[in-house]
Amino acid sequence: MNKILEYYSRGDIQKELLRVAKDREVAVKFGEAGFGRRPDILQYEQDIFELAKQGATSFHASEERWRDPLRLEPGMSKRQLDELRIGWDFFIDIDCKFLEYSKITAMILLEALRFHDVKNFNVKFSGGTGIHILIPFESFPDRVNDLDTKLLFPDGTRVIANYLKNLIKDRLSEKILEISTLEEISQRVKKPLSKEGKFDPFSVLEIDTQLISSRHMFRLPYSINEKTSLVSVPIDPNKIMDFNLSDAKIENVKVDVKFFNEVKEKDGSRLIMQAFDYDSKSIKQSEYIVKQEKKYELPKQAISEKYFPPCVLEILKGLKEDGRKRAIFILANFLRNTGYNMEQIKDILLDWNKKNYEPLREGYIISQLNWFKNQKQSILPPNCSNEDYYKSIGVCKPDNLCKMIKNPVNYTSRKTKFKNEK
Repeated sequence: MNKILEYYSRGDIQKELLRVAKDREVAVKFGEAGFGRRPDILQYEQDIFELAKQGATSFHASEERWRDPLRLEPGMSKRQLDELRIGWDFFIDIDCKFLEYSKITAMILLEALRFHDVKNFNVKFSGGTGIHILIPFESFPDRVNDLDTKLLFPDGTRVIANYLKNLIKDRLSEKILEISTLEEISQRVKKPLSKEGKFDPFSVLEIDTQLISSRHMFRLPYSINEKTSLVSVPIDPNKIMDFNLSDAKIENVKVDVKFFNEVKEKDGSRLIMQAFDYDSKSIKQSEYIVKQEKKYELPKQAISEKYFPPCVLEILKGLKEDGRKRAIFILANFLRNTGYNMEQIKDILLDWNKKNYEPLREGYIISQLNWFKNQKQSILPPNCSNEDYYKSIGVCKPDNLCKMIKNPVNYTSRKTKFKNEK
């Protein structure tokens, strides 16, 4: 029995491959002969060993989950696919030739997910030099922007991925430069540096968003990569930096980390809402248009509270119902864009927290502020039209000026402008 056949004869490997393949279209690769028929599925654990005896070397599955994957056909319309789709998982493919850069990227992405209160994420080695991160569909709310979430594929995944790429770019650049100089990076990628000497981390790695499409496949966890003979093993999210290639050698693989765990709460709500608020153009049906007519310049001094919009003033009184975590995002971004420094924002948020019906842990607020502190780019709070924020938490009490603006920061900007003109 050859090495690959012996590996796929293991009951624990078969069990994990079958578990993650449930409700997914499966594609089986037969070495240099390429992929087998599509659509295909895995029904029984023994199927995996039988396919391996026929020459199967790896198993791949769709990001989408289907009512009946075998009904899929080439050339199906979006409507037909939408009717058959029961959900989709958010999948990030960190594509990089250098494993240490992939691990750093994964670590920072997980920081960003935790910042958005996401706990249901899964991490695995690609089998080459990349890292894969998956958030199960069950983590997301049933509806986003008044649309059925299961219909938001592939737009939903692209929106979230683009949002996260923009969010981590500066921090990722800093972390890579801590282990490699610009000259070393240039030599490794065999590309000249820009004249400004600035480093774009996405010049050495990619979080691919353009290739996300219906029936897009990913290598199943515990499947072998033919090119490297390494296994796509799950990684403990808390031990990413400790991972090394020897852990993925066929003879060393242990089924001790689950990939695609059971979801107990919809903790991806904040992430998907903020992603769509940041880049809503990806879904034309959305009413949320994030657009600035001019480049906004941060005030040099903190703007007085008397120029704040009604919604922010309501939040600052303390919340009587849930919505505290969304309120932190609103306040931190609003205050930063109205001239407040991080120490001032910290004092305001800690004082505000005491007024809430039930204060959040102080450590949670500090961890959120630490994330904001690491972000060089200033992001506007959600637009006024975003019903998942102001209206949802009961603080939208518009005055006449509110009807003329799209964002709370615009309100304060206009009000101070009127004052200066007078």
